[in-house]
Amino acid sequence: MDKLLAGNNVAVTEDGYLEDFNQWSKEIASEIAAEYGITLGEDHWKVILYIQEQYEKGVPLSIRSIGKSGVVSIKEFYQLFPDGPLKRASKIAGIPKPVSCI
Repeated sequence: MDKLLAGNNVAVTEDGYLEDFNQWSKEIASEIAAEYGITLGEDHWKVILYIQEQYEKGVPLSIRSIGKSGVVSIKEFYQLFPDGPLKRASKIAGIPKPVSCI
C-alpha cells in the first residue's frame, strides 16, 4: 500500500515499513519519527546510519547487538526510541522489520 510521506508516495507494508529502501530519505525518516513523537537528533542519526549499514551487510539486528555496537548503550537506545526501540528505529531507518522483532 502507498503512504504519503514528506510529499512522496512511498510503498509500505501493513506494519508501515518501507517496501523499497531506495525510497528512503532523511525527510521521510523525520516524518516517520514525528509520528512517534520523536525529534531526530545527532544520536538518533548515529543509530539510524548504523542500522542501515548493518542491514546492507546482511547482519541480523537485535537490541543486544545495538547495545554492543558502541554507538549507544541499550539504555540510551530505549531512551532514543521508546516503546520498542528496534522496531521504531528500523522503521525510521527505512529497512524491513528485523526478524528478532515480534
